[in-house]
Amino acid sequence: MNVRISTSAFVALSALLVGSWFGANAWKSTGAAGMAPPASIPTFSTANIGRQGHFYVGGHYVGDPGKETMDGAMYVEVWVPKDIRHPYPVVFVTGGGGQGSYSLIQTPDGRPGWAYDFVNQGYTVYMMDYPGTGRSAYIPGVDGTLTPPRSGPLMEEVWSGGRPASTPQSSWPQAKKYSQWPSDAPDKGKMGDPVFDYFAKTELQSVLNPNGPQIIAGTVVQLLDMIGQPVILMVNSGVATSGWAVADARPKLIKGILAAEPVAPPIENAERGATGPGRLWGVTNLPIHYDPPIKEASELKTVREEKADGPDLLPCWIQQEPAHKLVNLEGIPVLEISGEASYHRPYSHCVAKWLNQAGVKTTFVKLEDVGLPGNGHQMMSEKNSAGISKFFMSWLDKNVH
Repeated sequence: MNVRISTSAFVALSALLVGSWFGANAWKSTGAAGMAPPASIPTFSTANIGRQGHFYVGGHYVGDPGKETMDGAMYVEVWVPKDIRHPYPVVFVTGGGGQGSYSLIQTPDGRPGWAYDFVNQGYTVYMMDYPGTGRSAYIPGVDGTLTPPRSGPLMEEVWSGGRPASTPQSSWPQAKKYSQWPSDAPDKGKMGDPVFDYFAKTELQSVLNPNGPQIIAGTVVQLLDMIGQPVILMVNSGVATSGWAVADARPKLIKGILAAEPVAPPIENAERGATGPGRLWGVTNLPIHYDPPIKEASELKTVREEKADGPDLLPCWIQQEPAHKLVNLEGIPVLEISGEASYHRPYSHCVAKWLNQAGVKTTFVKLEDVGLPGNGHQMMSEKNSAGISKFFMSWLDKNVH
């Protein structure tokens, strides 16, 4: 007997069968929630996140009439915990030569990053892509010159412990203490190590623009004004120069500062054998408020210490007494941390010394002294990253109220 099925009936039957198969397999994977991604794709629970926001601040039109283009806007992402247990949000002003907000979300070996650590403990967190980078538009001819991501060999040298310094001048004595690269591969910390190769994929191009630090500071200030309540500011690496300027511009909106190896040292550069001008206003090259007031950085009378504070450290530049005070930062408690094996270690303490002399209550902590040894500069990506964020939060509990 021939059985005829109409086209419409066949389509309906096919849809039913496909829907039944999909539903059954989805249920087998994750129940009623839908198909789960394969195990090779890292995912993290968002059970503690109640709300998320994605928005832009800043921006202005540039270009000839009739050809205007929006420029200078900054992408911001906010995570709000279901249970807000801490009144002050954490605003991450982090990164330097090529690290975007992604470095706060996931470590290169697939663990949740600092953003998850903080939100899971009840902190609202803000992350951003600075103007001209990541999800913030870059306008050729306006925003400066794009510089490529760091090369693999340089990343091996300065971050992962994969190779020694290329020259004696660019080496640092503490490098041999490095132990926190999050991989067990035979070629650990080198190109070919799957964790290192993934880390290299996350590196971004940078924008070389002499006005870049001021642009970043201005947009972050606008973000703080939008938030409209006091925050914890985390400053890190090269972009810290903008972070200090933000705190100086909005001191009443800053309850505390976490400084994870902010770019240093003051006054004269010393990074891996470099020379020349450093942070001429002490912790930044942007004008900030001192008392007695100054109009130019050259009005700060500085001197280099004759003797370093310890073995394998560099002498710091300090002010001649009586020192000018960073009047807008004096009421803000600061924690500065330094990794035991970081190329910042020879001079990172000089930031805390400058701040304390300028009247800013700053606690300097060597991570190995709190049970966190062997870290480099890219500490949020390393094996004990969660331990470092836990230490940050314990300090906040004791010092920021």
